[in-house]
Amino acid sequence: VWSDPHDLIEHLYGVSELATSLSCGSLVGWVRLAGRWHDLGKFRFYFQQYIRDKSGYDRENAHVEQALGRVTHSTAGAVHAIKTLGDGVGHILAYLIAGHHAGLSDWFGGPGSLQHRLAESAQEYEETIAANIPIELLEASDVSLQFPKLTPESTALWLRMLFSCLVDADFLDTERYMSPEQYARRGKYPDLDTLQQRYRDYMATLQANASASPLQSLRSSILQQALAASEMEPGMFSLTVPTGGGKTLASLGFALAHALQHGKKRIIYAIPFTSIIEQNAAVFRRVLGDDAVLEHHSNLDGQEETHARLATENWDAPLIVTTNVQLFESLHASRTSRCRKLHNLADSVIILDEAQQLPRDFHEPITRTMQQLTDLFGVSWVLCTATQPVLVESRDPFGRLLLGGLQDVREMMAEPEHLARQLKRVDICISTEPVSWDFVAEKAMAEEAVLCIVNTRQHARELYSRLSDDGNNLHLSAHMCAEHRSAVIGEIRKRLAARQAGDCRPLRVVSTQLIEAGVDLDLPTVFRAMAGLDAIAQAA
Repeated sequence: VWSDPHDLIEHLYGVSELATSLSCGSLVGWVRLAGRWHDLGKFRFYFQQYIRDKSGYDRENAHVEQALGRVTHSTAGAVHAIKTLGDGVGHILAYLIAGHHAGLSDWFGGPGSLQHRLAESAQEYEETIAANIPIELLEASDVSLQFPKLTPESTALWLRMLFSCLVDADFLDTERYMSPEQYARRGKYPDLDTLQQRYRDYMATLQANASASPLQSLRSSILQQALAASEMEPGMFSLTVPTGGGKTLASLGFALAHALQHGKKRIIYAIPFTSIIEQNAAVFRRVLGDDAVLEHHSNLDGQEETHARLATENWDAPLIVTTNVQLFESLHASRTSRCRKLHNLADSVIILDEAQQLPRDFHEPITRTMQQLTDLFGVSWVLCTATQPVLVESRDPFGRLLLGGLQDVREMMAEPEHLARQLKRVDICISTEPVSWDFVAEKAMAEEAVLCIVNTRQHARELYSRLSDDGNNLHLSAHMCAEHRSAVIGEIRKRLAARQAGDCRPLRVVSTQLIEAGVDLDLPTVFRAMAGLDAIAQAA
């Protein structure tokens, strides 16, 4: 129970100041006004009566519009922005203010469209302006609005970034009043300087304990090239390192050094599958400490520490490990909960681990958004993989654009093809003759330890059913729940360790292609169903 109600004027200025602190560059003036005007409709007599009679200031949901019998307040500020700043300019803020609870809306459409809501808002605005509102709160003369160089495509991302600053500030200011203890728990993470020192200490110990070998020399060279690349100007990078070259630790070293060199705020690892996200997060915790890593993905069971659970709301942490789905769906979302974190992508280093797994059908919107984040918000990207996808822009001999993509991607490794030859650890035999599942099963049964990778869950079922049921067969697919997959991967690791210790028990693993995206398992023989060369290289 609070001793005093949350004063509306105090809230508006509080959100304005918080939104300003969360913003950067061209966003600053816009979010300052958005915060100041977003709840103007709450000055209405009817809203004041509603909030006191129906909710009361001492109820947790006092800040939230009710589903039934509610009195709206979001459009009054939107109308005021248009009347104060004029058409076009005012509509930018109108989108943010009108959607700060329900989410960003389209201009055209039904009752939820911004056009419809503005057309129905005359009474709400008149009743708001009739209230006793301080004149300085309604003015915009003290704020400078910057207009960045935008295209029709990049305007949507810029608006989402403005929206993110507003809604996160709105949530935080309300939390600061309603739950001060919870608010105080935010941001309890070590800074990037501390993380880099931990990284250096770990790598020094690792190198001191490593025996001299050609592989160790190669890994050291890869790390040094990545660290040297960190001094280059922010933008697009690729890190092409074959399996076994230590690209996870090299990419982390690059990200920490690049962030500190160029004033970046955080590091984000985006990983295609939850089957490897916990694996990589475990590596980062081993290097940087348990208090340094924030995981945000569907495998979380809700038992994480309070400050970590809070940080998943807005990614206010120095190192975030998440999924491609979480990252790119948020960048194209309209709901407040998804957009809230977006402003914390600005001035960050984002590593796309296993970049070849970006869905081909969505290359254009993904690469377009990546380029916009670099151009407008200073994001450095790292495409980290053994088999780089083709994501760069392509043009015909006359300079006409054939396929949109990334511009000026710089490779960190001096000679990635030579590096691939040096780290070659397998022999590949390709047969174009079709064979039966029984033939593959017979060949697999003749191996002491074998991995069979197929293209579909149905094919995995077909092959698995033809193996002798002797208790030595294991199966992996995306159809399994995350906990089950983790348990099977753990069992495979356990069985492989036992074989290295002398156990002669056979091991046969049948998997869909999920295992190719960086799952840290090594078996002496792999059968791969015919696929693209990138998939074959990943399996190898």
